[in-house]
Amino acid sequence: MAVFDSVLIANRGEIAVRVIRTLDRLGIRSIAVYSDADADAMHVRAASAAIRIGPADARRSYLDVEAVVRAARDAGAQAIHPGYGFLAESAALARACRSAGIAFIGPPPEAIETMGDKVRARAAVEKRGVATVPGVAGPALDDATLVAGAERVGFPVLVKPALGGGGKGMHRVDDPAGLPGALAQARRESTAAFGDDTLFLERFVTNPRHIEVQILADEHGNVIHLGERECSLQRRHQKVVEEAPSPLLTEEQRERIGQAACETARAVGYVGAGTVEFIVSGDHPDEPFFMEMNTRLQVEHPVTEAVVGIDLVEQQLRVAAGEQLDRAQEDVRITGHAIEARIYAEDPAAGFAPTGGEALLVEWPEGDGVRVDAGIASGDVVSTHYDPMLAKVIAHAATRGAALERLDAALADTRVLGVMTNVAFLRALVADPEVRAGRLDTGLIDRHGERLARIDVPDDVFAQAGRALIERGARGVRAWDPDGWRIGGAVGSSVRLRDGAAIATVTMLPASAAASSVAVRVARERGTSQSRLLADPVAVAFAPGGVWLSTADGTWFVEEARNARRGRAGQDPALASPMPGTVVAVHAADGGEVAAGDALVSIEAMKMEHVLRAPVAGVASIDVRVGDRVSRGQDVAAVRESEES
Repeated sequence: MAVFDSVLIANRGEIAVRVIRTLDRLGIRSIAVYSDADADAMHVRAASAAIRIGPADARRSYLDVEAVVRAARDAGAQAIHPGYGFLAESAALARACRSAGIAFIGPPPEAIETMGDKVRARAAVEKRGVATVPGVAGPALDDATLVAGAERVGFPVLVKPALGGGGKGMHRVDDPAGLPGALAQARRESTAAFGDDTLFLERFVTNPRHIEVQILADEHGNVIHLGERECSLQRRHQKVVEEAPSPLLTEEQRERIGQAACETARAVGYVGAGTVEFIVSGDHPDEPFFMEMNTRLQVEHPVTEAVVGIDLVEQQLRVAAGEQLDRAQEDVRITGHAIEARIYAEDPAAGFAPTGGEALLVEWPEGDGVRVDAGIASGDVVSTHYDPMLAKVIAHAATRGAALERLDAALADTRVLGVMTNVAFLRALVADPEVRAGRLDTGLIDRHGERLARIDVPDDVFAQAGRALIERGARGVRAWDPDGWRIGGAVGSSVRLRDGAAIATVTMLPASAAASSVAVRVARERGTSQSRLLADPVAVAFAPGGVWLSTADGTWFVEEARNARRGRAGQDPALASPMPGTVVAVHAADGGEVAAGDALVSIEAMKMEHVLRAPVAGVASIDVRVGDRVSRGQDVAAVRESEES
């Protein structure tokens, strides 16, 4: 029997699709909301009904409490599920639902307010005997107070927004000189993401592991935990790979941290599904420090669902309908190991800059122990207005080693053509010896990220890309085509290609005796020249300036080298925007002197800020103003090198 007749999902993307999946299973009518940018999105197509909520700007659509509640009323929804992000931790939405007589599938507004303010949250849990990280916290601390407090706490420190989460606005600072700049950037990011610039500081824990505990609580006073998740593999404080259980903790430590999480929930009268996050030194796993509580469903909830066998969205629905939890703590059993990898629209080789565009071809993996929570399909457009996460690939197996192998195989079967993603980076990450051994910490990706992101283009990829472009030119092909082609009159034609710094010329050779193969020569400009015989190509998708293709080694976008951008006047080192986005800060004056490494322009896209810095010392030329929209590859600044350099 359904707990509600109809539920509105106040979110988008893969989490909206995932919630709809449970609603469908329970026979509950699902109502989606969408902005103008999402009119044809997957979550709109998946829902029983969909309502336009506003323009692309999230502040005027997904973040508009009044519009969300009005949509729920108009659709006759009995409840609102906020997903995660946007209004998921909005006390205002919870109160508006209460006033409208609509069930909010989340905790009471008072709990959201306390835990949403990390300063108040620290005080609340300390009263329950839960340890917190030493730091400097208080209402509306100014920069001078934070700088003075940092000296007492000791460097390195973490600058953190009092509101919000997801790693946005967080910055590690290793010495006093870097603190003022970090505070200014954190305040900008916090204001943009959460509408508030209140900050606090915490001591940076050495050899840190990020471990969080999933809890469930009902309005009848029952609170249980569902074990922990290891979330230490992070980049810029944003989780990338998560797993359950943690390879660090013993059973005794697991129970201790689980009970601390339950006490945290009790401290604020929590109701629903929530996550309590701890920082744990890998050298002292017996001493977990409370960091924050996320008063919502987490992105990484599928790994807990896999090892515990519980649908957390269903539990949220039942608790919101007033039911008691259907199990006690002693009934919770953890079976096997699960690992999740987040698929982002980003370019690891370009500093993980967000990307976007049309997904020309999308194929997700299938098989035993493999789950995919996705928000896009072939033909969908990945907008730069919202978070860059496209999907999550989850693998579950009897052991951690088997789960890692299954995850790697699933990532190998993941294909997204038309939008640059981090899939190849994820495969390199899960193959890293430290990751395989479970020797994790929150700085691992920072230490090895450049190496893991640097993937050389195989000759076979250049060969396939060259063949596709030459045959396309010969046949006038204009659409993607996953089928094999045959050589026509293009024998002897050449094309010059590049992928990052690698450049090669591919030339068609006379047809081979094997009817199903094609011979090409790949000549690298700084390397060898080799001829090879190619079988029919794999999936191919053409885009302006190059070609996408999927091979056994991964997914690639190979450019025609003649389209490579040159610096202004062919000399000055020009800085191009690595992503489509909005200029949020200009740090240097046009015509002013700058040193190598000085910040010039900050660009924000998909809730992340990217700082472009001077590559050399010299005179800066600034081509943009705050508020300008820029495209990927657009020149925004240049530096004329000083003669004395």
